[in-house]
Amino acid sequence: MDYSQFLMMPQEIGLLIVFLLVFIYDTFMPARAQRFLPIFTTILFAIYTAFSFIPCQMGELFGGMMETNPATWVMKCILNIGVFIVFLQAIKWTNEDFVSVRRGEFYELILLTLFGMFLMISSRHFLLFVIGLETASLPIAALTAFEKRHYESHEAAAKYIFTAIFSSAIFMLGISFVYGMSGSLYFNDIANALSLISSKSILLFVAVAFVIAGVGFKLSLVPFHQWTADVYQGAPTAVTSYLSVISKGAAAFAFLIILVQVFGSAYHQVWEWMLYAIIILTITIGNLFAIRQHNLKRFLAFSSISQAGYIMLGVIAASTVGMASMIYYILVYIFSNLAAFGVIAAIERQTGKVTMDDYNGLFKTNPWMAFTMMLAMFSLGGIPPFAGFFSKFFIFVGAASTGSVAIYVLVFIALVNTIISLYYYLLVVKAMFIRQDECAIPYIDSHWTEELGMTISVMGIIAVGIASNVYTFMSQISDSVIHIFHLI
Repeated sequence: MDYSQFLMMPQEIGLLIVFLLVFIYDTFMPARAQRFLPIFTTILFAIYTAFSFIPCQMGELFGGMMETNPATWVMKCILNIGVFIVFLQAIKWTNEDFVSVRRGEFYELILLTLFGMFLMISSRHFLLFVIGLETASLPIAALTAFEKRHYESHEAAAKYIFTAIFSSAIFMLGISFVYGMSGSLYFNDIANALSLISSKSILLFVAVAFVIAGVGFKLSLVPFHQWTADVYQGAPTAVTSYLSVISKGAAAFAFLIILVQVFGSAYHQVWEWMLYAIIILTITIGNLFAIRQHNLKRFLAFSSISQAGYIMLGVIAASTVGMASMIYYILVYIFSNLAAFGVIAAIERQTGKVTMDDYNGLFKTNPWMAFTMMLAMFSLGGIPPFAGFFSKFFIFVGAASTGSVAIYVLVFIALVNTIISLYYYLLVVKAMFIRQDECAIPYIDSHWTEELGMTISVMGIIAVGIASNVYTFMSQISDSVIHIFHLI
């Protein structure tokens, strides 16, 4: 075995080192030093995140089971930024009395799930992909049940476990059909074998449908979204924010690689039309149900379902432009959603209030939080000149670049849904700035780490929108992995 291959996976190795150091600190440090564990972990992860931006050697590892390329490298860096913000916003919460006894478990489980997501992103073999998928999924059930004193947290964990079981079973059944047709679990071998099989094969249709359904559960695509809002509401807010952005971003990128690299030869005949229907249903139903919500965590749950539909437009493009648009969209989505969840977490921690009516007149008592939430809603809704506008613009352009009539209809429906989404995002802004009711939330002296997390998110929303060269950079790294799309 050539151990030099490990030099091509510095992000995974670095993450394991961070995990081991956190585990050693949590296990062996005296009780009086345990309250510094969140700060220690966040600083350590910040150093790791900074070093992860150093370009590494690209290529295939372990006989082609993994691949490191510029796109996977950038995607992991983006996920690291999101996890760092989550860690910042969770520092005060993990030092609360009812959480502090398990604070080490919180960080260790998140680092473990992130490692699994890295394996998913880089895998080019279905066995390794399933290992990464389960490593990323199972610890999240423990994170969802982290607040043991709350019944809703137990319910959320049980529903997440059932969802994970069903999705994994369906996904692996689809893989078994793929293996039966190709005789291999390597992405490239499967692609070559499927290119020789008739696209009208019933078994191919069933296999692709099962694979899409399995990953659809992870992305909360309609109709696989049934318990998403319950899980988001019952889980601790720090865990909900992690679920809504990091887990979704990693699954979306891995989904793109599987559909394009493995099933690319069956694009027009098989999975293109499946995704058309799923995207339309996901965006529309997510928007319509979001309008009805009063609990802000459920509100953002249905918002994230709708956003997953927009992310899938990058998949339907099946091109380097689509990949660049998707990566850019995920980056913007991370900043926007974490800004909103940062405000919700800070307010919920001190007041326990999470409904939209509680935010009436918030600008009068907490102007900074109201401003942060407003920018997050503007960005998620796609209002210029914030980053969310450009992310939606580029994802629409990427999808429309295929030039077919069907894709134009799909983009038009997505545009109409964007107008619908503006309505419910502006409901939150209206509550904070226009409603003159007595504010139910007093002035909150939030922890400096919570404010720093919100500040980084706000700066990201503004800076990524202004700096158009970010998207240009995404396009360049996508062009460098054009071989992924050679079957389309």
